Formats: sequence, C-alpha cells, structure tokens
Amino acid sequence: MSNRYCQLSAEERGVIMARVVDSVSMRAIARELGRAPSSISRELRRNGYKPPAECGVMGRPRIAGGYDAARAGARCRRLRRAARPPRKLHPDSALWASVRLWLEAGWSPAQIAATLKRLHPEQPALRVSHETIYTAIYAAPRGALRRELVSLLRQGRGARRPRSRGTDRRGKLSDIVSIHVRPPEVEDRVMPGHWEGDFIKGARNRSSVGVLVERHSRLVLLAKMDGASAEAALEGFTRKLNSIAAPMRQTLTYDQGKEMAKHRQLTENTGVRVYFCDPHSPWQRGSCENTNGLLRQYLPKGADLSVYSQEDLDAIADRLNTRPRKTLDWRTPLQTYAQALALADAPTGTPQ
Repeated sequence: MSNRYCQLSAEERGVIMARVVDSVSMRAIARELGRAPSSISRELRRNGYKPPAECGVMGRPRIAGGYDAARAGARCRRLRRAARPPRKLHPDSALWASVRLWLEAGWSPAQIAATLKRLHPEQPALRVSHETIYTAIYAAPRGALRRELVSLLRQGRGARRPRSRGTDRRGKLSDIVSIHVRPPEVEDRVMPGHWEGDFIKGARNRSSVGVLVERHSRLVLLAKMDGASAEAALEGFTRKLNSIAAPMRQTLTYDQGKEMAKHRQLTENTGVRVYFCDPHSPWQRGSCENTNGLLRQYLPKGADLSVYSQEDLDAIADRLNTRPRKTLDWRTPLQTYAQALALADAPTGTPQ
C-alpha cells in the first residue's frame, strides 16, 4: 500500500457500491482496493450511507444502505472546487492593476510584495507574495499578453543560460594592487565610501557606460564614456568620482579589464585607491555584477550606448536608486546613502 494518498477514483467508488450491495465488509473492501479501512468507512459516512439496523456483525451490512457512486463522485468534485481560494491577482482586480503599474516601472516582484506588506500591514487581502506575482504572470495564456507580462520581468526570459569563461584575451595590467590586501572594513560593508566598478559595452565594443556601485548602500552611478578605451575610462570615471563627496570616496574594486590600464592616474586624479579582483572571479564584485544584470533592462546588449546622454544615464540610475531593496531591509539605496552621508558630516546632497 502506497504512503502517498490520492483521492478515490470513479472505478473504486463503483467497486465500493457493488460490494456494499453484496454485503461485503468494509475491511474486505479495503483489502480488495488496497486502501485503509478508515478510508472506506469515511467515504461511506460522508456520502449518506447508514448501516442497517439488522446488521449481524458491526460494519457488515446486509442491504445497500443508500451509497451511490455517481452521487459521491459529483459531491467530491464540488467540494474540491469550493476548497480553492479565490485568486488574489485576478486580471480584473484592482490589486493586479497596482502590481502591473509597479512592474511597468521596473520593480521586481519581491520589491512589490515587500512594499504592499509595508503599506497594508493589517490587510492581508491587499498583499501578495512575490511567488503569487510570478505565478500570475506565467499562468497567463500563451500569446501577446503573456509575452508582454514576461517582458516586464528583469531578465525577460524563462531560463538561465550558462556563462562561458572562454579565453582571457584582455591582456595584463601592470602595477595592480590585489583585492586580497584591501582593507578589512571594505569586506563587511559597514563603512560607506567603498565602490565597485565595471564597464558595460555596446555594439561591437565601440561604445560603453561606466558603472559604479557603492558597497554599503548599493547606490548606482553611471558615467558616460566617449568610447571604450583606457583614456575614455580615465576621463569618465574621474569626472564621476570627483562628483562624490570626499568622505564617500575611499576605494574602488575593479576587474582586470584593460580599460583600467590608467588606474594609477585615476588614483592621482581622485584620491580613490583601486584594487583588482582575481581573474575569472566575478563574485568578488558581486554588487556590480548584480547591478549590470539590472541595467541590461535599460541598456540592452548589442545597442549603441553612445546615444545615451549623461542626463539619460542619471535618470536610469535614479530608477534603480529609488527602488526598495531586500538586502537593505526594503529601504532604497538613495535613503541608505543619504543617511550614511549625513553621518559622515558631508555636504547635503547626492552625486550627480
């Protein structure tokens, strides 16, 4: 007998009805069906069966007693439908309309769920989990509507693709300082002012955007680059780093991309100490790698990134910086950065 329970089938109910007519005991019926005797007695009791008074032995009826297999099956199906709770995110509901507005604003299901929980702490009917939001999206019928809903998700695809490391063709940098001698306060993220950096490259590697992520607050800054060369990286990162208040400008952790060939000049220009990750170790800049994935929603691969002005890039960064983040206890990076800036007794304001 299997330990996994399943509902009685129509065939099993037919056997029960026939055996009751033949005055077979419940235990004998259970053995024949491979069921527990309690399952048979519960099925009979729930569907109106009453043992006749002239039973010779308890549980051994001599007449049919009123059990009908068709009626029992119909009742079972009716109760199973009634047991299903109504869908919170029905396509016509006001809650789904609110969720969709946030999705269209670029929020993730987790951010939406946390915000609803904070806005309606005493009203469960107005809250949904992130899993419910994902289910509502993927449960949509295949077609234009489903494609539109899936496109609102960050990655916009249903499966992850493995990343191939390939051959390192970037060349070698000189005079680099390893991440392994980076001050310990950088690692624990408690002290603000420590940044991670990267390049997002456009079509045919002819255009690029510089990315800076503050490790403590996860604040994102984007720098327009006039190309993808080391000279362009030096100019773009110098301009953006010097716009940050001095107490919030301590270190920069970068990979060994050749666009950072002028890292010593960058330190001279900004006062920011630059540390380099090990080859093929993206997890050593986890915040920046995660941010790159979020930015691809606005700066897609294969696009010409030179068409974006610095004002366009600042607007994209603002969208990321005003979203609540789970790792920040659902505060926004901008709120966390502003608090750290105030504690550092720096001038009021945020970098542009």
